[in-house]
Amino acid sequence: MTDFAPSKELLEFIVDRVNVGVFIVNEAQEIQLWNNFMSTNSGLNPEDVIGKNLFDCFPDLPKRWFAKKLSSVFMLKNFAFTSWEQRPHLFGFSHNRPVTSGLEYMCQDLTLMPVKDEDGEVNSVCVVVFDVTDTAIYQTMHKAAMTKLEMVSRVDGLTQLYNRSHWQSRLNEEFSRAARYGSPLTLIMFDLDHFKLTNDTHGHLGGDAVLVQVARIIRESLRENDIAGRYGGEEFGVVLVNTDEEGAMVVAERIRATIASTPVPFSDGEISTSASLGVAQFEPKFSDVEAMIAAADDCLYHAKERGRNQVVPYSSVDDAE
Repeated sequence: MTDFAPSKELLEFIVDRVNVGVFIVNEAQEIQLWNNFMSTNSGLNPEDVIGKNLFDCFPDLPKRWFAKKLSSVFMLKNFAFTSWEQRPHLFGFSHNRPVTSGLEYMCQDLTLMPVKDEDGEVNSVCVVVFDVTDTAIYQTMHKAAMTKLEMVSRVDGLTQLYNRSHWQSRLNEEFSRAARYGSPLTLIMFDLDHFKLTNDTHGHLGGDAVLVQVARIIRESLRENDIAGRYGGEEFGVVLVNTDEEGAMVVAERIRATIASTPVPFSDGEISTSASLGVAQFEPKFSDVEAMIAAADDCLYHAKERGRNQVVPYSSVDDAE
């Protein structure tokens, strides 16, 4: 049995037909080999680039970054790799995937291999360019799907506020922080007045329209780090971080006044509504989150008892008791 030694012609034949880009550059960054994949995607044939500086042929390449990669292979005499996740592409090649992929250029992984002479010295680097656009599209779509699933798991579908489970989880975090560091934290609990009558009069679609508008008013009334959620039915909860009762009363009154003065367009008319709100600031005597929610709910109950469409702070209820 004889050893098989492929000829130079056979190797060139194979390199030209593999479905990856292959090119070789020397230490002067001059192109020594340029396969068919590179010609097809760049529009430059071997005779256009052989013997010429890579960065002169492709002035849009990230020269500083890629020259450093090449230098590391010459210096360390070892392989180097790059991923599309680190840098989406080296060459701005177009791709034939649908426009809906959202990708402008072919995504590429690179392998840089040292090429040694007869004395074992690295005299050039072979760069293999892999088209990983399909992988990039799949991973991007998968990531987007997972992000959407995560959002669905924590957001109320109708109002797009946090659902009760996630909202209460966030409240737990802030409650623990307030208990540990003494930072002010205030909770607003409120629900819509006579909401059953709204549903009975205008149907559930009318009720939904009211809930959606109230959620919008809440979002527009809060800061970015405040936490709003749909607690259940027509009841909402708002966690005001680094805010005392006085500051929370301003926010609560703004929400109340806006809800009361902003009729909801529905069908051929409008639906008017109002809200009753309870405000409770964190106190050390609250043993847990449930105690703080109960305090705010108690204030909400007093707001209902006092005629609805008003805000009641826990300090006034606690003092009275």
